[in-house]
Amino acid sequence: MRVTVKSLYHKMMTLIAPTAAILLLFAAVASAHVSVVPAQSSTGAWETYTLKVPSEKAVATVQVDLRIPEGAAFKQYESTPGWDVTIEGNKVSWKTTGEGIQAGQFQRFYFTVQNPAAAGELAWDAYQHYADGSLVEWSGEEGTETPHAITAIVQAAVGDSHSHDSMNMDGDESMVTDEQKSSSSTSPIVYIALVAALLALVLAIVAVFRRRNV
Repeated sequence: MRVTVKSLYHKMMTLIAPTAAILLLFAAVASAHVSVVPAQSSTGAWETYTLKVPSEKAVATVQVDLRIPEGAAFKQYESTPGWDVTIEGNKVSWKTTGEGIQAGQFQRFYFTVQNPAAAGELAWDAYQHYADGSLVEWSGEEGTETPHAITAIVQAAVGDSHSHDSMNMDGDESMVTDEQKSSSSTSPIVYIALVAALLALVLAIVAVFRRRNV
């Protein structure tokens, strides 16, 4: 059986196109986690945190609930146009009064918490509500598909009693760095899927060349 260069090209493109689409899809999902930064702060500090919420679906995000971790004390929040804020115990909720976070967009919410007096980790469980009634629970452990954000609380230096404020110039730079770190933490499931897609592509290419040589 003789295969022309033109027909071989069309077969290769037929195989490569869907594989590339799968790779792009997984790359987008891997970088679309709800995050809380900074990823590190000190004991006892009044820290201004940033909750970043991307909308992953074709419908808008209309509400976000955040659980303040045990040992941390919620103090205040920055008003966000188009969003109402309610506080019930350790739950802080942002609910849209407009169209919400549309597909392909993200929204940042700012709030201040006093960190625990002891070093450790703060696990930020977040719950993302969509306009179609669906809910995504960002409360899993690191390595799962929907992990919660983690902030490491380290022991403050002796004499360092000032409050942290991630809204100043140094904090802005720190916030960007922490968001980059957060978005780079990818679930192992994503890597497995990528490897599987690449393996499928290689096997398909090998099969095409075998047919050509028959």
